[in-house]
Amino acid sequence: MTVNNLPKFVILLVGLLCLTALMIFDKIDMASGVPMLTMILGYAIGNGVNAKQGGESSNVFGNKKSK
Repeated sequence: MTVNNLPKFVILLVGLLCLTALMIFDKIDMASGVPMLTMILGYAIGNGVNAKQGGESSNVFGNKKSK
């Protein structure tokens, strides 16, 4: 798989890192942070699985280009 939409991938990555940091420093409690992390990871994993199976996704990930 390749990253097709770099800005969307960066937004997901920054959101994941920021939420994790906020949870580490107790600015967001675990009861609120874990569902948000699950949503971000589920979105990314779902797009990756869909792209690997050849389906249309929201262009975060795509099939590998043939050489």
